[in-house]
Amino acid sequence: MRDSRFQRFLNGVEVLGNALPHPATLFLLLCGVVIGVSGVCHWAGVEVLHPVKGTPVQVVNLLSVEGLNRIILGLLPNFIGFAPLGSVLVCVLGLSVAEHSGLLAAVMRRIVQATPARLLTLVVVFCGTMSHTAGDVGYVLLLPLSAALFHSAGRHPLAGLAAAFSGVSGGFAANLLLSPTDLILAGLTQEAARLLQSDYTVTAMANYFFLGSSVFLVTVVGTLVTERVVIPRLGAYDGAVQPEPVVGLTDAERRGLRWAGWTLAMLVALVLVGLVPENGVLQDPAQPGFLKSTFVRGLVFFVFLFGALPGLAYGLGARTIRSDTDVYRGMQKTLELMAGYLVVVFFIAQFISLFGWTNLGVILAVKGAALLKSLDLGVVPLVLGVVLLTCSIDLMVGSASAKWALLAPVFVPLFMLLGYTPELTQAAYRVGDSITNIITPLSSNFPLVLMFLQRYAPKAGIGTLTAMMLPFSLANLVAWTLFLVLWILLGWPLGPGAPLYL
Repeated sequence: MRDSRFQRFLNGVEVLGNALPHPATLFLLLCGVVIGVSGVCHWAGVEVLHPVKGTPVQVVNLLSVEGLNRIILGLLPNFIGFAPLGSVLVCVLGLSVAEHSGLLAAVMRRIVQATPARLLTLVVVFCGTMSHTAGDVGYVLLLPLSAALFHSAGRHPLAGLAAAFSGVSGGFAANLLLSPTDLILAGLTQEAARLLQSDYTVTAMANYFFLGSSVFLVTVVGTLVTERVVIPRLGAYDGAVQPEPVVGLTDAERRGLRWAGWTLAMLVALVLVGLVPENGVLQDPAQPGFLKSTFVRGLVFFVFLFGALPGLAYGLGARTIRSDTDVYRGMQKTLELMAGYLVVVFFIAQFISLFGWTNLGVILAVKGAALLKSLDLGVVPLVLGVVLLTCSIDLMVGSASAKWALLAPVFVPLFMLLGYTPELTQAAYRVGDSITNIITPLSSNFPLVLMFLQRYAPKAGIGTLTAMMLPFSLANLVAWTLFLVLWILLGWPLGPGAPLYL
């Protein structure tokens, strides 16, 4: 009976999620809602006192001639000036060289294949958390590779698939390296913070200390759940698929890795030479220090460089790149895959701009802050609320940027009025955004994972995959949330220049 009820619940979530429109349509509809609500609230005379300036803040009516002019004239600037857009495209271009040259695939194969059998699960989960720097490469490469490696080692292949999936998707926010997602969400957080403080800056490293430490938490949790829960439940594999021999790296691939390693070491040395001395070329003489350095302020450049040059070196060494045309084709192919992102971002940019123009975000934040202050909940219940709300929405809306574009303009200013930094609000969101990724059929990569699963279990369905991954979600919900609460209670900064309190 439990399985039947749970299956009906999953079917209901799937039906409800499929009923939602495309994210672009969703934000287009929200634009219409903002325009309509702005007119109603303006006519009703809704206003508050600005918490910083002390001046009255009224709703700007977009259902007016002036509002129409702002919508028409702002269409292009809203899109071009959208903070995360340029940063993401530049970083993706650099990482595309590393991906299409084969560097990222070779590194993953080398790490996983060199791992002793007793540490295989641990390394698979760890590699999964680290794969986010390269977009979806963890899904398309690490998941099937991990299943094959477990199978070759005499273990159930679906256990390898589950371990990799828990790191790639369940630990989506955790990473020791920066990814395009860090840039996207930081830009959205900054836009929301500037509803109250026009000069507030949120960097891509805003949650680096917390999320970097979370890598080890997610790795340990994923390993324990795989070994103690998933493997005993699966038992011995009795399917028809025979284990395949593990193919090692070729001489050309090993040469490419050496060339890439030398290039990476050279780049790190050059950055340290320019950053460590007080008069280094990457230091700002007027504002010396790490946070004000050219390295931090120009992080997009360095992400591009650290992706493109080692990728190029590997391609030349492994002979996967034979001319400059190969490099540009790889970049072009990646940008073609980004077309869907650009479409959605166009409508997200319009929504955020309209929402900011109307002052509805400030008014909701002031009203909400007053209510929460009267309840005197404290920071821990507020953070738990954000985590749980995000987990719930993630069951139906998979895109991390789409959800945060909707939630940030309300929660970031609200938490700021209560004395908490935008970086803290973003950290709570990122924990919640990761936990239920692995159990929602509406995730964009869920069908791909299901396809890998059905290779070893042809009769398996959505319920099979969700039931296998549910223990990871529950464990991460408890462990990661408690880790965030402990971090807050200890008062540690979330990243460089990112305290908990304003």
